[in-house]
Amino acid sequence: MSDQRIRRALIIMVFGTFFGILCSTLMNIALPTFMDVFHISEAHVQWVTNGYMLVNALMIPVSSYLIKRFSFKWLFIFFTGIFLCGTLIGGLANSFNLLVIARMIQAIGAGMMMPLVNVLAIRYALPGKKGRIMGIIGLAFNCAPILGPAVSGFMLDYLSWRYLFILIIPFAVITLLLSLWMLPYIPHNEFPQFNGLGFTVITLGLWSLLMGLSNVSNYPLLSFNVGGMAIIGLVFIVIFYLNQRRSTHPLINLSVFEHRQFLLATVINMLITATMYGNAILIPLLVQIVLEESTVISAIAVLPGAILTGLLSTTSGRFYDRYPIQWLVGAGLLIDIIGTTGQAMIGARSSVVIITVFQTVRQFGLVTMLIPLQTQALSLLPNEIVPDAVACFNTLRQISAAFGTALIVSVVGIVNHLIHNSTSHLGIQSGFAFCLVLLLISLILSRKLYHQIKS
Repeated sequence: MSDQRIRRALIIMVFGTFFGILCSTLMNIALPTFMDVFHISEAHVQWVTNGYMLVNALMIPVSSYLIKRFSFKWLFIFFTGIFLCGTLIGGLANSFNLLVIARMIQAIGAGMMMPLVNVLAIRYALPGKKGRIMGIIGLAFNCAPILGPAVSGFMLDYLSWRYLFILIIPFAVITLLLSLWMLPYIPHNEFPQFNGLGFTVITLGLWSLLMGLSNVSNYPLLSFNVGGMAIIGLVFIVIFYLNQRRSTHPLINLSVFEHRQFLLATVINMLITATMYGNAILIPLLVQIVLEESTVISAIAVLPGAILTGLLSTTSGRFYDRYPIQWLVGAGLLIDIIGTTGQAMIGARSSVVIITVFQTVRQFGLVTMLIPLQTQALSLLPNEIVPDAVACFNTLRQISAAFGTALIVSVVGIVNHLIHNSTSHLGIQSGFAFCLVLLLISLILSRKLYHQIKS
């Protein structure tokens, strides 16, 4: 297949995927608005984001089966249509429960769009140019989650929260039309069996575990709502692992974890992603609830970092082709740690300028390492297991986003409960401090990365 056709397909798919991933954080700044409109607590409102990310994560392992079974073109068209349906329902939602359901339908579509882009890029990129291609994809994967709060912050100051869905509709329609017209037909060449038992078990496991973590700030640790749900979730996850090891048609090919650089890069990426998505919730809570500023000010606080991420995403991908991965990830983590340390020291009287500076520093660190990490994880693998590796990498990325957010919000809730003040800056500081711990662990692990270009 010609490079021009692949390049055209990637442009269309990255465009559509950008808006799918944008939705993962587009609602973050609206969380205080939802709390006020629907009269719900912090623990309940986080399901607008956590429900999205969990369903998104559950769709990704299914992608390995679907990519082997069906053509790229019709898979992308079908799931773009599902994403559009969820967006339409969200714009019309008249209750919080329907809002969450709409978000989950969106996540079904977006969860399939993401691995399709990755698999297409890794399969057809030339050796030595994989970093550059992954850098282009990084515009969607790493810029969109940061840009989401900035876009919604400006919109919410002038328009209803419904426009957060309405905004996406024309872009989803454009993606659908371009896909029908221009995407090349790439046929499937396998007829795998779908592991329905594995999918059911991992769904129950992750859902139960996330429920338990989300309830930490509202119930005692030893209660059924926390400890009980967590234990149930862990039991199902163990059953899933045993099922996958013994199955002749596993949902997730666990052999990809035998490649040590893939495993290491994936674990580091999970820890970093948890802090990135957790931070996307902490900033709006800090600016709007603690400092009592508007949604526009929240948007301004994250906008420079979002712009920086967009400008440097392609550059960081090229760095992978030139410099050792350990240098890139180590430097990015050190910069991120500096920014996070500054965030953890922010007080109730801190200015928005200081918040913006530290957030921008963090984003500079993130954009330096995220694309190289993703390229390191996927580019050294045999082509035949790339779909499985993409599914595992993106599944764990989204799981870490959902679980990291739940843990960080729980830390904030626990501290606020202990001091009997739901608007204190101390809870937010604790959330940033938790992010700092995860980044320090990542820095230690990054020392074991090594660089190698696959021939």
